[in-house]
Amino acid sequence: MAKLRLTLIMPRKLPALSLSPDQEQQIRQGLTAHGTPQQVALRSRIILAAAQGQSETTIARPLGTHRKTVRLWRGRFAQHGLESLWEVARGRKPTYGPERVKALVEATLQSKPKGMTPWSCRLLAKNQGVSKSTVSNLWRSHNLKPHRVRTFKLSRDPKFWEKLTDVVGLYLNPSQQAMVLCGDEKSQIQALDRTQPGLPLKKGRWTLTHDYKRHGTTTLFAALEVLQGRVIGQC
Repeated sequence: MAKLRLTLIMPRKLPALSLSPDQEQQIRQGLTAHGTPQQVALRSRIILAAAQGQSETTIARPLGTHRKTVRLWRGRFAQHGLESLWEVARGRKPTYGPERVKALVEATLQSKPKGMTPWSCRLLAKNQGVSKSTVSNLWRSHNLKPHRVRTFKLSRDPKFWEKLTDVVGLYLNPSQQAMVLCGDEKSQIQALDRTQPGLPLKKGRWTLTHDYKRHGTTTLFAALEVLQGRVIGQC
């Protein structure tokens, strides 16, 4: 009988990618920043994992990519540094460089048109001297939606991102020796009561009186104790 021979192929062990503390900090800030393109986030996670000495296969599997992609961006970073992570992998060369793109993003987030709110593609394009399609593509790639004012209100503090990173870092890794609370309040809650109790519930019927009695207002204070995951609340 013919013998069956099995060959076990072990993942190639690579030396850890050299990464300075300043480079690591910039990469992590880019990962937590609002609007970072997904392709840049993927490259950043590859570099962080490579700096820990993980193999190409070990890096690629949880990120849902191929080990050749890991090898590609590991090599580009080693040769060209941080700037390579923001380069366009395919297609024609971008019309505007990183500084111009940064200026457009800052104009979108930190300014408003005179007498109007918020920016539209045409208004910002005219203000910045670029085409409407350029602004539209930029907003799409950075997931910017100025017209959706209810999603999140950004601070104009120039150190906003540094402060945000510090606060979120404290929530994610609270000290064992301190109590970390995230608090908020809801004021002017009307304390209402119906003039008559509702009728017993039946299928297809839920009867309440149209009038009510007002017992003033109250304010709810609540705080999340981050380390214990416990909510503290009081009116």
